Amino acid sequence: MPQQTMYERLLDLIQAEGIDKLFGIPDPSFFGMFIEAEKRGMEIVSPHHEQAAALTADGFFRMTGKPVVLCMNKGPGVGNITAGANFFKKENIPAVFIMAQRQRFYEQRVRRGKMQYMSQPPLYEGVMKYIGIIEYPEQTDEILHEAFRQAMTGVPGPTYVELPLGVMQAKFNLPPVQPPNRYRLTRQRADDLSIKEAVALLEGAKNPVLLLGQGVFVSRQHEAALALATKLNCPVLQSNAVEAVLPGLEDRTYAYSSAAGTLVAGASDVVLAIGTELGEALNYGRGHAWKDGDAARKWIYVERDATAIGVNRPIDVPLVGDLKDIIPQLTEALGGLKRTLPSQIAEWKQIRDGVKQELTDRIPTASQPIHTGRLAIEATKVLPEDTILVRDGGAASMWFSALLQFTPRDAMWSSNWGAIGNGLPMALGAQLAAGPNRRVALLTGDSAFLFHISELETAVRKNAPLICIVAVDHAWGIEAASYKANFGEDTTTPEARWGDAVRLDKTAISFGAHGEYVERAEDIGPAVQRALASGKPSVIHVEVDKAGNSTFAGIPGFLEFRNWFGEEGDFLGVPGAAPAPAKAAAGSTENSSGY
Repeated sequence: MPQQTMYERLLDLIQAEGIDKLFGIPDPSFFGMFIEAEKRGMEIVSPHHEQAAALTADGFFRMTGKPVVLCMNKGPGVGNITAGANFFKKENIPAVFIMAQRQRFYEQRVRRGKMQYMSQPPLYEGVMKYIGIIEYPEQTDEILHEAFRQAMTGVPGPTYVELPLGVMQAKFNLPPVQPPNRYRLTRQRADDLSIKEAVALLEGAKNPVLLLGQGVFVSRQHEAALALATKLNCPVLQSNAVEAVLPGLEDRTYAYSSAAGTLVAGASDVVLAIGTELGEALNYGRGHAWKDGDAARKWIYVERDATAIGVNRPIDVPLVGDLKDIIPQLTEALGGLKRTLPSQIAEWKQIRDGVKQELTDRIPTASQPIHTGRLAIEATKVLPEDTILVRDGGAASMWFSALLQFTPRDAMWSSNWGAIGNGLPMALGAQLAAGPNRRVALLTGDSAFLFHISELETAVRKNAPLICIVAVDHAWGIEAASYKANFGEDTTTPEARWGDAVRLDKTAISFGAHGEYVERAEDIGPAVQRALASGKPSVIHVEVDKAGNSTFAGIPGFLEFRNWFGEEGDFLGVPGAAPAPAKAAAGSTENSSGY
């Protein structure tokens, strides 16, 4: 066999997985690997901070369904990416982190003050699904294979491969690498008996509901899920991670955390849950909206990890395997199933649409100051119908979600980790995956946007024409609201706000992007249209009314958001604390967001 370098062998193993992008800063540890990758036509994506590299890879994964590979320089690079690795763990992102390290003989030297050195694996214990160290070149294939195997098996997640400098000069005389199906499970259908039991439950159900999680969308199973939903002809509930709607199902799709979603969940007698953990944001499938009828309700659960079955709630029929295989398997098994939509569909749709219209009617129409809800309406009604939605931030994010004027087919936010600041790099990754034919819109607040604002330069360098619509209140809006709710209207901290001189549009222009500054409501739509027409990465800085984001009263969906933390009741930072206006509104529908 022809002789290969370590870099060539690693790239063979990576490309065998269908991967054509590497994420990481071009530091010395990977000079050779990146040069070789570019010779092969692979793309290197190099943001300005390692954490941003992870978040960009996250957005790319969600639009491709492919695992991602990140290359981190020894010492500070490996240290900087810890937040990204934790993000991947919580958001279930399949990733292989290749971590450089100094030579092994150096590690054992009895010295103090070693440059760019620390013992790296302990930083990732409890975070990575697998940690492997290539001590000898002969281990390369098996360790990379195990890293991909673990990342893609059961609940997806990150894995760690350490590559000491001492083995980077290795030479190989080995046969071609094996394709994934030769060394790990790549197809996983459910067992026939469980499929039969699921079919029997669905055929006998009076009010079934299809509960879709983000896993359906990030695995790119839109068409397969649509075929199943069409055959079941039942209402669809979106988990709190999901804002995308399958085409043709707009009239029977409802957010779980909404007034209509509560009624749909309570009326159901069989739930088919796919692509979701049934976690705290879904009240574990037991509490809140599920309480009515819980004793008699049956659950069918599609889940890759057998150890998750029955943990958060009892499951009647577990379908253990990969949803990519089980969704078409179940659709086929249902044969010629004929079902009519429940009579309540029209009522549920009326409630859902009525809540959104009521909220819309309450939004001030004044030109100045711009209410955040008015920004949401005016900005999103001119976005293309195929726009990919990325949402970030606190109060502004909730306003955007509740008042979207288009129906997204792809959407993403930090639904499990609950982080902010991930939006810009995530939008960059999504745009790199989508290419120039679909636009990505980041809807965010200024506090979240400032986390990784330097990645505007990366977007410019990569010709990624994403559009960033930023609600600017010059503050940590929802944190200011927490201060007021817990300690009084006049209580806050100077650090919850920053200067009114901040101009995000000018920053964007300095990076080579398109920038717009808006302070009147009637100028929002034209600014968005100019940004779209520019063909560049764009930032629209919109000055919004500070009061709208700094009080909990009226923020759409906030009551439901608090319900996610029902067991502890300490979301606001004070055990049991809750803002009086929200308590007074408990049980009302006016703060529940639609899809």
